[in-house]
This record gives sequence, structure tokens and C-alpha cells, in this order.
Amino acid sequence: MVIGSCGAGKSTFSKKLNEILKTELIHLDQQYWQPNWVETEKQVWEQKVRQLAEKPHWIIDGNYGGTMDIRIKRADTIIYLDFPTWKCLWRIIKRTTKYWHKSRPDMPEGCHERFDLEFFHYVLVFNFIKRKSLHKKLQKVSSEKEVHILYNDKEVSQFLSSLSAAI
Repeated sequence: MVIGSCGAGKSTFSKKLNEILKTELIHLDQQYWQPNWVETEKQVWEQKVRQLAEKPHWIIDGNYGGTMDIRIKRADTIIYLDFPTWKCLWRIIKRTTKYWHKSRPDMPEGCHERFDLEFFHYVLVFNFIKRKSLHKKLQKVSSEKEVHILYNDKEVSQFLSSLSAAI
């Protein structure tokens, strides 16, 4: 299970992890959003996440706090990309520019990249609002789950390299 602020690099990290582990990769954004940025209804979404998490092997990236506990129960490993706000904002700006009016590879077709002030604000306040509770949640499950908190690109590279060497 891979979590972290938007722009932390969850999808990129998950793709690299998938190259090593060769298991099903599920981007929650692809599952949640419908064309033209239409949200999935709450009950339908929760059922969908339950079904995805019931699969025997997976890498799931995305936050979606309302369904996080469903995924935590089924995950054996949780990786939190706890990157600085400035880095996440910079990456959001870069990807908005790169995919302007196009769908990103980790998004469903019809969800074209756009400038969204509300989304930028969400990224700006994510660490201030969510970081403490995410750390507490992960601390609670750390005795039964493998938990890795990675704070920068160097730690991500080291993690992936050591995993690759171990396999």
C-alpha cells in the first residue's frame, strides 16, 4: 500500500515497485474518477475498494482516507512517501504543465489535466492537516504490518535498490 501527498510520487514509485515485484498495480485515481472528473458515489467506491483489497496480491497507490482502513487491513506492507510540501507542489506544477489537457497514464481517459486551485490548496495543506494522523495510524499498525516512511528521493532509491537486490 503506497500513500502520501499528491505530488509525492506515489504512482511513479508504485510503477517502479511493480517492475520489481511483478504483481498487480492498482492506481486508486483510475478506479475512483470517471471521465470529466466525475466522482464515484461513496457506497459504490467503498465496495470497489473492498473488492480490490480482497485480491491476493497487489500494489495499491492512493490515499482516499475514507477507505484507507479497508486497505490497511489487507496490506502486508505500507509505504508512506512523506515528502515536503514544496516538493509536492513543484511536482504538481510540472505534471500539470506536462499533461495539460491530456489524461495522465495513471488516470482514466477523459480526466484531462487542468489547473485546479482547490486541488493546489489541498496539496498545500496536506502535510499540515494529514501528516500527524497518518503517522499515528501507521504507528498503531507497525507491530503487525511492515511500515516504511520515506522522506525524500534518495530514500526512495535506496529502498527500491535494496528490495531489488533482495529479490
